[in-house]
Amino acid sequence: MGSASTPVKAFRLRDFVIGAGRLTVIAGPCMLESLELCLDVGRSMRDLCSQLDCDYIFKGSFDKANRTSLSSPRGPGLDGGLEILRRVTSELGVPVLTDIHEPWQAAPAAAVVDMLQIPAFLARQTDLLVAAARTGRPVNVKKAQFMAPWDMRPVVEKLSEAGCTGVLLTERGSTFGYNTLVVDFRGLPTMRALGYPVCFDVTHSLQQPSGLGSQSGATREFAPHLARAAAAVGIDALFLEVHTNPAAALSDAAAQLTPDEACGVLREVCAIRGALQPG
Repeated sequence: MGSASTPVKAFRLRDFVIGAGRLTVIAGPCMLESLELCLDVGRSMRDLCSQLDCDYIFKGSFDKANRTSLSSPRGPGLDGGLEILRRVTSELGVPVLTDIHEPWQAAPAAAVVDMLQIPAFLARQTDLLVAAARTGRPVNVKKAQFMAPWDMRPVVEKLSEAGCTGVLLTERGSTFGYNTLVVDFRGLPTMRALGYPVCFDVTHSLQQPSGLGSQSGATREFAPHLARAAAAVGIDALFLEVHTNPAAALSDAAAQLTPDEACGVLREVCAIRGALQPG
């Protein structure tokens, strides 16, 4: 199996490179609830990452298409969400990332964002992968909860054959019985051995899908533990959902971290990575 030192197909995103040794942090509120929230979270995370010498990408979703309940908020939609992302990247000077759910969304999203994301439930959807790859934007693919790490090989082959300019593979836990996810940390070096940088999604790995009946629960108290473990195993990027008031969040309220909590997690992750550096 691979490790953090295994050569991978690193790729450039604006003025930094993902997969070249530095940690990339992908963070933002689960849903693009408002411009004010996104700017507050993005500014906090940008400044923190600068202090810790990490690269930063703002992430937010314009449509949460897989909500547990039909009545749950889904977000501002494509046009409204892309306008928020346009303002975030303009005002904060950071790259932005969002997820797409249908092939037709790839081109308009790519006109605004620096990187596209394929949600875990859709990781095997060929048309979606090809559409994302053909935009010329790098693509972050979340490994589905029902897939083995080595099952990501056909995924990266689809992206590569469609001309993808950069691929990031994200671990976000595996289904283990009802309403439960577990993380097999062997998956990170296994996916990295495919030749691509890997990311660990801390907060989604803590989810309890539909665990609260009409919404998903989470065991957010374990975020520091899982993040430390991922850092020790070896990662190129870390994904966090961050909200100024998680209890009031319109999506993933049980899983999101406050900026202060995210700060604590990232400081520990960076300390572990520093301790593992040769010499």
